Amino acid sequence: MARGGAGNGITLQQLRYFIEVAAEGSISAAADLLYVSQPTMSAAMKDLERRAGRALFTRSTRGITLTADGTEFLGYARQVVEQAELLEQRYLGRPPSRRLLGVSAQHYSFVVDAFVRMVKASGAAEYEFSLRETRTWDIIEDVRTLRSEIGILYRNDFNRKVVDKLLREAGLGFTPLFLATPHIFVARTNPLAGRERVTLDDLEELPRLTFDQGANNSFYFAEEILSTRSSKQDIRVSDRATIFNLMIGLGGYTISTGIVSDDLDPSIVAVPLDVDERIEIGWIGHTSIPLTGQAERFVAEMRAVVAGFGVELIT
Repeated sequence: MARGGAGNGITLQQLRYFIEVAAEGSISAAADLLYVSQPTMSAAMKDLERRAGRALFTRSTRGITLTADGTEFLGYARQVVEQAELLEQRYLGRPPSRRLLGVSAQHYSFVVDAFVRMVKASGAAEYEFSLRETRTWDIIEDVRTLRSEIGILYRNDFNRKVVDKLLREAGLGFTPLFLATPHIFVARTNPLAGRERVTLDDLEELPRLTFDQGANNSFYFAEEILSTRSSKQDIRVSDRATIFNLMIGLGGYTISTGIVSDDLDPSIVAVPLDVDERIEIGWIGHTSIPLTGQAERFVAEMRAVVAGFGVELIT
């Protein structure tokens, strides 16, 4: 890290302040969370930028965002603080630090299952985790702005060029987890639930259920493959609970990975869809920022959950 004309180095406290400001996108919000005054926090960040010899934030009326230098700086700051906390725990007997992680994802039950495992395995007395099941565009924005450290979404031959372009422009990278064979999700009471396979023709008279993409609606941002295919009956929803209720109440279907947890979704089954398509599921993160230990644990839990369904992981 570059140092400006200051005679003293950067302090751990400044790094901790910086990490919180980056996460909240607001100096005042970070100050409130850390129980310091806003002027103190603001002065600390200005001094940090002076010592670093570069602008780390872009300030506007809507809050604070990181510059390109700030994003790179954050990766180093997290590593330094994490290592300092490990030293304090080992040699000073300090308790483990408060665990933090934000995840934004498309609507996959395996993500929820992995998140549950991660929280249970953390063993932390205090933690602050967030899991946002949200729209494709918002997932990319959440990770770009560091609201979330990791995002989970899919690519296929249809949307790959558009998704990859957005990720490159945001400084993000895609790491594949597995390739899924398309399935339909239906209620256990649906006549198609007992079939070994279904075709697109079998779905002609059923309501198609898809996740709404809001103002950024586009075939390329659709959470379901075959988004350009017409349907007689279309219903858009905003959350998994609603889509499952509509599968049960209206006999509707949605197209997804085929991985559905009985523990989380006992009334829904997956049936293979007879199409020549593959769904590549993966996680996105900043290319210039290594994952924190907590994020690495979450990725490991996702891999374990998926492997438990007999799905081959991409290594």
